[in-house]
Order: sequence, then structure tokens, then C-alpha cells
Amino acid sequence: MPRFHVPLPLAEGAQLALPAGAARHVQVLRLQPGAEVTLFNGAGGEWQARITRMGRSEVEVVVGPHHAAEREAARPVHLAVGLMAAERMDWLVEKATELGATSLTPLLSARSSLRLSGERAARKRAHWQAVAAAACEQSGRNRLLDVREQLTFQEYLGQVPEGARWLLSLDPAAPPLRQRLAAQAAPDPVILLSGPEGGLEPAEQAAAQRASFAPVTLGPRVLRAETAPLAALAALA
Repeated sequence: MPRFHVPLPLAEGAQLALPAGAARHVQVLRLQPGAEVTLFNGAGGEWQARITRMGRSEVEVVVGPHHAAEREAARPVHLAVGLMAAERMDWLVEKATELGATSLTPLLSARSSLRLSGERAARKRAHWQAVAAAACEQSGRNRLLDVREQLTFQEYLGQVPEGARWLLSLDPAAPPLRQRLAAQAAPDPVILLSGPEGGLEPAEQAAAQRASFAPVTLGPRVLRAETAPLAALAALA
């Protein structure tokens, strides 16, 4: 059944017009009045709904029963990643959503190839949140990946959320991720810190370790900046 993210209050029996993005998707799929769809608003669970009217660009539905379906990962995982090239960030956001990450904070680090500020940063954040919503529609998640406001590396170290703090590292002396994972209680949240293309500078790595980030390695191969966090997410899942 087609799934659509609708960032609106939903209740059984309500009649509503779908937002423009969802309505356009319905039109592209050539659905007709009477067709059943699934709606979710990111607050948990999903609703059955039925299309009642199709206009030139408007789609109206009547909301059916709510199902308390949750498809979240066993533990919350928060990603903090150095800003990288735009297409790589898009791919990372999409796949991190599919793999169940709870949040993603873009970091402006010394070697970040993408540098955003002001209105451009706000537009990029909205774009990445839309990418996450589309990935939720595809993957069956009913809670959105929270794409948080861009921070500088030092700003982030001053407000890291609670949980086990792991720094993805190329240091061959760092313990493997699976070793850290074996000692971690299942429901406890994990914060994964990863650099951009070119990695974190030594001074940034040292600052992260002073902020209680423990280095972990993903193995002997060098993974791309957008691949490493996803490999860690897959292991945690």
C-alpha cells in the first residue's frame, strides 16, 4: 500500500487535503478515488486512509483507523558527521534513515568540503529532512530521522547528548566496533562521530577524546566518509 508522510494532526474519521508533495506523489502513481493508502505524521504509528476526491492538483482523503506500528532500531543512534559534498550528504541521510538512525547533526569541521551558512544552511537542512521523509515512506519507518541544525565541531562537543560516545577512527590501535558493542547495554543510546572527506584533523580527534569519545575501528579497509557511519549503523542494527 502506498505510504505518504503528512506532517499534520491525524485522527480517524477526519477528512483532509494532502500536502502538495504527497498529492503530487498520488497523481504520479495514478491512484484513483477509493484507493487505500497509508499515512504517517512522524509522531508514531500509521493510519489507513482512503482517497475520496482527485482534483487537478488536489487530493482529499478520509482518515481510517490508527495502527501503532513501530519499526525503530533497538537502540537510539545519533550521528554527528562532518559536512561533505552535497550528493554524499543526500545519500548518507537517505541510507541512515533506512538503517534506523535517530538523528543526524551536520558538523562544520576543518576539512569539510561543503560549507553552509545562513539561508543556504536552512534550505539544505529542509532538503535533507525531506530526503529523510521520503526514505521513511519507502522503508516503512513511522518516525523521521531528525536532521538537526548545523554546528561547528567545537559547538557540538559542548552539547553532545547522553549516551556511549564513539569516534570512528583509522587508528589501527583502536578497538573494533564489535568489541565496544559487546560491552554496551542493548537499549543505551550511542553517539557516532565521523569526519568528512579527508577525515578529522588530529587536533579535532584529540578534542573529541577529551570530550569522552572513545575511538573505534571498522576494520583494516579505509571507508569513504559517507560509508563509514552506515557500516557502523548496520553493525549496531
